[in-house]
Amino acid sequence: MARVSLSPQIMARIVDHARAQNMQAGHHLPAQLLADSFRVSRQPIVSALKKLEEMGIVQSAPNRGYFLACNADDIPEMDADAAGDDEVYDRIAADRMANRLPDRLSENELMRLYGVARGRLSRVLHQIADEGWIERLPGNGWEFREILTSRKAYADAYQFRAAIEMQALLLPSFRIDEEGFALARRHQQELLASFESESRQKVFSTNVEIHEMLMTCANNDFFLDAVRRINRVRRLMEYSITHDRTRLPQQCREHLQILDLIEQRDIQAAATFLFHHIREAGNIKAALIARLHFIT
Repeated sequence: MARVSLSPQIMARIVDHARAQNMQAGHHLPAQLLADSFRVSRQPIVSALKKLEEMGIVQSAPNRGYFLACNADDIPEMDADAAGDDEVYDRIAADRMANRLPDRLSENELMRLYGVARGRLSRVLHQIADEGWIERLPGNGWEFREILTSRKAYADAYQFRAAIEMQALLLPSFRIDEEGFALARRHQQELLASFESESRQKVFSTNVEIHEMLMTCANNDFFLDAVRRINRVRRLMEYSITHDRTRLPQQCREHLQILDLIEQRDIQAAATFLFHHIREAGNIKAALIARLHFIT
């Protein structure tokens, strides 16, 4: 199982970007612009900016975003050495999927279990926290969040998604976000061209992006929150089955067709198409999940 870029790596990329542009103190660092440039979602960018703020490298301003707190040339070298982190991530993910880990553990317990130093473990745990399947407790404890661990639960989640995402498009409050549509379209076209070589995380995040963008257009936080929660708990399961990429081109083309139908103002057709798109994907993936030995 591969991993998503760690926050230290994103932090290093932001610093390298600032140095390359010879940015000076006070230079604005728009999170969405950085996300587009690095081809990642906005969330890990914001997480990295927050950690850079803790280090005094950037500073935030209410309703304005993040800004460099010092000249780029004065920023100390970032430690982005994540060698060996993949293995630790993979072992934790596999143990969590197989229910070999309790819901709560301390950092000391995890260090003993995986035989790693605190610095490396901290990097991996913060990556997992960024992905949404663990959260920090007061002190040095961590608690795993819920994930989907059965074929039925996975199928039920897709049925729920199909129903609410279809309805979200039909809400009177639904409005097209032209910038969001353009970005999602570009990312789908890029994935269509490079799906064979992209990481599992990139495939997952690109496809999550378009569905959550549509929920944002519904202008109803309950729909968006519901879809985000489902996407969080299905992440690990998705990583375990995305080795089969035969359907990805069709999936990208269907995503583009949904955008086309909405932009043509054929909302009913778009909603119906979206419903069947999600149901079909759920049926296919549930069958793949049934082949995993630890899933019932």
